Amino acid sequence: MKILFTHPIGNQNVKNLARFLAEDGMIETFITSIAVYDNSFLEKLAKTSFLKEFERRRFAEILKPTTKQFPLYELMRFALPKLGINRFNEHETGIFSIDGVGRYIDDKAAAYLRKKSKNIGLAYCYEDCALNTFSAASALGIKKAYDLPIGYWKTYRQLLSEEKERRPEWAATITGFKDSDEKLEKKDKELALADVIYVASAFTAKTLEQNKAIANTKKVIVPYGFPPVNETKKALPKYDGKRALKLLYVGGLTQRKGIASLFEAVEHFKEKVTLTIVGSKASEGCKILDDYIKKHQWIPTLPHDEILKTMHNHDVLIFPSLFEGFGLVITEAMSQGTPVVTTNRTVGESFIRHNENGWLVKPGDTEDIIKVIDGLLLHPDTLGQISNQAKETAKKRTWQQYGDEMAADLRMYLNR
Repeated sequence: MKILFTHPIGNQNVKNLARFLAEDGMIETFITSIAVYDNSFLEKLAKTSFLKEFERRRFAEILKPTTKQFPLYELMRFALPKLGINRFNEHETGIFSIDGVGRYIDDKAAAYLRKKSKNIGLAYCYEDCALNTFSAASALGIKKAYDLPIGYWKTYRQLLSEEKERRPEWAATITGFKDSDEKLEKKDKELALADVIYVASAFTAKTLEQNKAIANTKKVIVPYGFPPVNETKKALPKYDGKRALKLLYVGGLTQRKGIASLFEAVEHFKEKVTLTIVGSKASEGCKILDDYIKKHQWIPTLPHDEILKTMHNHDVLIFPSLFEGFGLVITEAMSQGTPVVTTNRTVGESFIRHNENGWLVKPGDTEDIIKVIDGLLLHPDTLGQISNQAKETAKKRTWQQYGDEMAADLRMYLNR
């Protein structure tokens, strides 16, 4: 028996897990919208300026024989706004919105499962695109594994509602309150149908405690892996306190990521630090955000390899997120020898030992970030050692280890 593995678009962790499961011979079919492979028609489309974003949808070649693609909705989601047509992409209701793409792939996966269930022992699906597939699997007696990439929605609303009240000037950037009651109910139905729920951090698992209906459902925490460690010497001069400390932030420009505290802390130090921001705005019209980013180097988007280079060429990554499923930028930066300042609402507590290989600060606490930066300015000689320890930590947790652990756990369900 094998796995039906589905995801509407495919991000870094999805790509890695799909590859590892395919290498173990565990995938019967991989269903997605767009997957770029060598010498394919979609690869040719990805080479055009119009659809160059699709190059990011490249998957490992080993997945090609098992892949079933349904690209129509995703093609429309990208193409129509470029033509000035936006009404079909409206949040949740638009037929070609990201929610629409998720529903489309969910429908296709459910239909496939009903026709080809003979060799499938488990359906592996992700949040917001699992309900119909899980319903079909339940009717067929097939096990269901649910991947929750970010914390539970009720906990999100509780914590971020408090933040909107505390910092109303940043409220426009917190966009996770747009989901309808119907969509939120769907999330709960997906969770209720799952036989096992996989999360990448203890924080994400903790958020699920608010859902009493799944109290007895098995939750498995398997942290993602680190990229290969960059062993080359940093291009920037060794930090000795005689130059500005080069700080970096990578992520969406939203207060869910705690960026208000970042900007306030940097403001405190004036010319003693520089800040580079890599990430796009979550929304337009937030004056305080616009005012802050004018003061620093802002790069709206970068290819993944350029993000790693940018991390390598900075002293510290500050990622003070208030609500995160994992925070891939944490492991990416550490692999580049760039230690990280983050909170306990990320994967930080799993990998970071305060003042040894990085720093943990209280969520939303500007003073905590100031203390960390001030410590480096006063004791610049400590940064090199902390940087080395960040790389040593990265060496201990590879993506292959993540894949092996996931495959071993999933195999138990296939063999029952």
